[in-house]
Amino acid sequence: MPDLQGKIAVVAGATRGAGRGIAAMLGEAGATVYVTGRSVRGQLSDMGRTETIDETAEIVTAMGGLGIPVRVDHTIESEVKLLFERVAEEQNGRLDLLVNDVWGGDSLTEWGTPFWESSLANGLLMQQRAVFSHMITSYYGAPLMKKRKSGLIIEITDGVNYDYRGNLYYSLAKTSVIHLATAMAADLSDSNVSALALSPGFLRSEAMLEYFGVTEENWQEGARKDPHFIASETPWYIGRAVASLAADPEIMRKSGKAFSTWGLVEEYGYQDKDETQLHWGDYYAEVLSKEG
Repeated sequence: MPDLQGKIAVVAGATRGAGRGIAAMLGEAGATVYVTGRSVRGQLSDMGRTETIDETAEIVTAMGGLGIPVRVDHTIESEVKLLFERVAEEQNGRLDLLVNDVWGGDSLTEWGTPFWESSLANGLLMQQRAVFSHMITSYYGAPLMKKRKSGLIIEITDGVNYDYRGNLYYSLAKTSVIHLATAMAADLSDSNVSALALSPGFLRSEAMLEYFGVTEENWQEGARKDPHFIASETPWYIGRAVASLAADPEIMRKSGKAFSTWGLVEEYGYQDKDETQLHWGDYYAEVLSKEG
């Protein structure tokens, strides 16, 4: 297990899904994690979900780290600025890891509809939530790392290349943050601060469990609705990938590149919640590619 005792992390967009899994696994490794998002107890966001950053922070602490919830709308510059001022003040200027996982685009994506027939307003809002928010967050987070000449920024995305993802606005958002990581890595190359992109496989998030009408206890039954669900992974899996990256002493070698949970497991050997080592890439090659 990676040892992140004494490390300071910010996980932006940690209310649920991959962000919650990442924060939890950083807690498992002993890190102090600032858990940010818009949903807090008594004040939920417009996503229509019940999960809160308060719950995520409690999970981080229960796993062995220290979870600190901070309500932040990462599309609002002033709120992001205040977040990193707080981190700098409370942690003596230290920030070891920044994970940009803000998304908010599921309800905005119109699958199967060409872009000129889709809602332009929703498409632009998706870029604001999933790309601009990452730019704003890195703008204020990176200087803390540069000053100490140490740190890692991880962009959470979908896929490891620039191929079309089936919807123009979705594709633009997911590929943009891959290049954001590449560009940040170039600018930070002389500071010993690295930046990279990371993709999960078929993520078995809270929303996906609800969509398939199952729980984590009986999730395999979801394969009756979609056989590919059998190859899904929990948010813990990408969380353990992030923890492994954060503990890697040779992380600068990975700076500027895009990685996946299924690719990194071959190097780091982490396991999912049920002790499996899933490989979405192999599944795609063996099953999905043949269907296509």
